[in-house]
Amino acid sequence: MIELKSEREIRYMREAGRIVAAVLRELAAALRPGITTAELDRLAERLIREAGAEPAFKGYQGFPASICTSINDEVVHGIPSPHRVIREGDLVSIDVGARYHGYYGDSAATFAVGEASPEARRLLEVTRESLARGIAAARAGNRLGDIGYAVQEYVEAAGFSVVRDYAGHGIGRAMHEDPQVPNYGQPGTGLRLRPGLVIAIEPMVNAGGHAVRTDPDGWTVRTADGSLSAHFEHTVLITAGGPEVLTGGAF
Repeated sequence: MIELKSEREIRYMREAGRIVAAVLRELAAALRPGITTAELDRLAERLIREAGAEPAFKGYQGFPASICTSINDEVVHGIPSPHRVIREGDLVSIDVGARYHGYYGDSAATFAVGEASPEARRLLEVTRESLARGIAAARAGNRLGDIGYAVQEYVEAAGFSVVRDYAGHGIGRAMHEDPQVPNYGQPGTGLRLRPGLVIAIEPMVNAGGHAVRTDPDGWTVRTADGSLSAHFEHTVLITAGGPEVLTGGAF
């Protein structure tokens, strides 16, 4: 069931989005060689709670941490660990979610730590721009397929691939609501976008093929061919005047 959000609900979601964006900025500033992903997780939980919100991911379907930290060939859902040390040249994807007065915000970004390779930096640029193009297509009257097509066309023209096993999603009183928001598709197809719909648009882009596999931990998703991956995400409100990014300023 597709839920359109009321003005009251949107106010709460704007605040949830603001908190997520602020936390993601702080985590980006803390990233450095030698820090562990568990340290980032502790920082994120403290900041989220100090802002009057709750970590959205902690305990969600059994996930044991407050953020997801996915490194290099890891696509999404990496589990923070005191044994996982960030190193020079790593690509680190950080996914942050917060619940504020019962409503969710969700954003993710991938960062190069120190001197990353030219391929890695190009992957980041393409993935971030593909998100911008997906958001630009998220206009009232357009369809979900227009978003996916905008992302896919740009990514594949750059020689990269979009992950097909995972997608963006509706968001509101639940972290994941209908509809699914794939990062591929055909223009003019799928659900028509209406004002009040809030969705998380999140391209996951691989330097190699689009196939992925899940680690034995049941969470960490990585590229099947070992290639690098990047992930950018914003929570977006559809309005009559165009898309409003509720997690704006996160990166």
